[in-house]
Parts: sequence; structure tokens; C-alpha cells
Amino acid sequence: MKHLLFVVILTSSSLSLSPVFADTQYVSDKLRITLRTGQGTEFQIIRALESGSKLEVLEQSESGYTQVRTEDGTEGWVRSQYLIPEPIAQQKLDKAVVLLEKYKAEVASLKTERAALRKERKELSQAQKSLSKKSGSLESELARLSKVAAKPILLDKENRNLQQENVKLEKDLQMLHQENQVLKDQDNREWFIAGAAVLLGGILLGLLIPKIRFSKKASW
Repeated sequence: MKHLLFVVILTSSSLSLSPVFADTQYVSDKLRITLRTGQGTEFQIIRALESGSKLEVLEQSESGYTQVRTEDGTEGWVRSQYLIPEPIAQQKLDKAVVLLEKYKAEVASLKTERAALRKERKELSQAQKSLSKKSGSLESELARLSKVAAKPILLDKENRNLQQENVKLEKDLQMLHQENQVLKDQDNREWFIAGAAVLLGGILLGLLIPKIRFSKKASW
């Protein structure tokens, strides 16, 4: 009879267990709860669990106990009423504080970046003005250099014209020399002819004068 009762109790206990896997529960805001080897206060305490401890649910029983596994792998039973599906308020607050600090840091970083961008934009604006001023100066200098560069071109053109005129003058001078030489030669020929004529006239006179004298004597 005792064996039968034990079997019935064991069977009813087995039927009251409902395995739950891949679920996560947290110890509620109660200060501490006990992790026991079985479903009841008569079972040995394995360890105490702090409020907010993260537990993996293995099984849930209608007796009010849940079999769990801690983050370090310890398995045991705890009272189901002390488990909640979400982190406790303190953990939420801690996470909120961490997020707040993170957001503050991001805001500070964004402010720093914005200040740096404003400074960079101001520097770029000043650099643009400086470049515009330099560009105007360079354009003026380029115009001046273009004028200066145009002068040698004009001078070179004038020099070429002068060289051409010089060549022409040299040719004209050579022609004048040639004409002068021709005139000299012609003048020399004329003087030569005149001299020859005078000489010939003298010879003729020398021949005629004796004859004239002889004819006068004969007439006497």
C-alpha cells in the first residue's frame, strides 16, 4: 500500500511538471531567494541568489517551484513567485543610466564635431576669400606679363623689319658702288679718249706745221 501511494504521488508529481526550454527569468526585487535541490523547503539549499540574477528556466511545476540553471551552470529549484520575465527595476535603471551616459557622451562628441565643423567652415571661408584675392592679383599680374611679353614680340618684329631694311640698304649701297664704279670707268674712258684725242691732235699738228713752213718757203 505504501509503495502504491508512493507511485501515485510520484506519478502525480511527474504529471504536474511541465518542461519549458529556452526561456529566461529573473529573480524579482526580493533581496535574496534560495536555490534548492528539490521542490520544497525541506530540500537542501544549494546557494542564495541575489535580486536580479539571470536564470535559465528548465522546468516549471504546479507545486509553485521552477527548475532553473544559473549563468555559471548551477541547477536547482526556486519558488516561481519570485521569478519575473524581465530584469528588475534596478537593472533597468542601471541600463538606463548607462544609456544616458552613452547618449551624453555622443551628444558631447556631436557638439565637439559641430564646433570643429564650424571652425573648419570658417577657415575654409577665409581661405576662399584669400584665394579669390590671390586669383585677382594673379589675373592682374598675368595681364601685366602678357603686355610685357607682347613687347618683345613687337620688338622682334621691328628688328626683323629693320634687318630687312638693312639688307635692302646694303643691296642699294652695292648697286650705288657698282654704278659709281661704272661711272668712274666711263669717266676714265672719256679722259682717256680726250687724252688720246689731244695726243693725236698734237701729233697731227707736229706733222702739219713743218709742211706749212715748207710751203711758205717755197712760195717765197
